[in-house]
Amino acid sequence: MPVNMIVCCKQVIDPEAPPASFKIDPASNQVIPPPGVPPVISPFDEQAVEAALRIKDSQGGKITVLSLGNNLLRDVVKKPLSMGADELILLEDPAFEGGDSWSTAYALTMAIKKIGQFDLIFCGRQAADWDAGQVGSGIAELLGIPSVTVAKKVEVVDGKAKVERVIADGYQVIEVTMPALITVSNELGEARYATLKGIMAAAKKQPVIWKPADIGVEPGQIGAAGRKNKLLKLFQPVKEGKCEIIEADSPAEAGTKLAQRLRESKLF
Repeated sequence: MPVNMIVCCKQVIDPEAPPASFKIDPASNQVIPPPGVPPVISPFDEQAVEAALRIKDSQGGKITVLSLGNNLLRDVVKKPLSMGADELILLEDPAFEGGDSWSTAYALTMAIKKIGQFDLIFCGRQAADWDAGQVGSGIAELLGIPSVTVAKKVEVVDGKAKVERVIADGYQVIEVTMPALITVSNELGEARYATLKGIMAAAKKQPVIWKPADIGVEPGQIGAAGRKNKLLKLFQPVKEGKCEIIEADSPAEAGTKLAQRLRESKLF
C-alpha cells in the first residue's frame, strides 16, 4: 500500500561550526550566524527524511517536505529532494521568524491541514539549534492524531505503523494506527547521501511558497508575534579553568601533596 508522508525539516546553523564562531546579540537575544558557515538541514530532520524514504522504498508512496522560515537557502532546503523526496513546500515570510515551539507547531499544523490527506508525518526528535523537542508532539496534539517519539525504526505493516522507540535501557515496539506523527532519533542510522541524479532532479524542481494568508493564519498568530513564552536571556556560558603546579622532590611526595590538595578542595 503506497504511503502518503509529510516530513518537517528545519534550516539551522551548522551544529558542527566551531563554538568560538558563535556570537550572541544580547539586545535582541538572538544568535548571530557565524560568517562563512552555511546553514544545514537539522541532522535529526535528515534522519526523519531517511525514515520516510525507507518506507517509500519498500511500499511506494509520496513524500512532501515542509519547511518554515524566511530567506531560506534553496541549496539547503532542497537537500531532501535530492535524497528522494517528491515535493517541497516552504512557509516563507518575515512573519514566520522568531517563533517558539507553539507558534512554529501551529503554523506547520495549518500548512499540513492545507496539504490535506496524509498517512504519516515525520519530524526530527528535536532541532539541532534549540533542542526543545516540542514541535513534533505539538503538531500531533493540534491535529488530534497519535504520536510516537524517539523512533529508531519505522515500518508500515497491515495498514499500521510499527515503531521501535528508544528508551533508556533498550527499545519498545509500538503499533499505532494511521494517520500518526513520529519523531525520529539518530539511532535510525545515517541518512543516505544525495546522488548526482537526485541533485540534478532537485535543481529542476521549484518549491511551493506559502504565505500566512495561504494557510489561513494571521501574522499575529505565528512567528515572534505568536509566541507563548518570553526569552529572558540568551548567553554563552563562561568557562574558567585554573592550574596549580604541585612541587615536590619525589613522585611519592608529589602524590601525597596532590591527594592533600584534592581533599582540601573537596574533590577527593
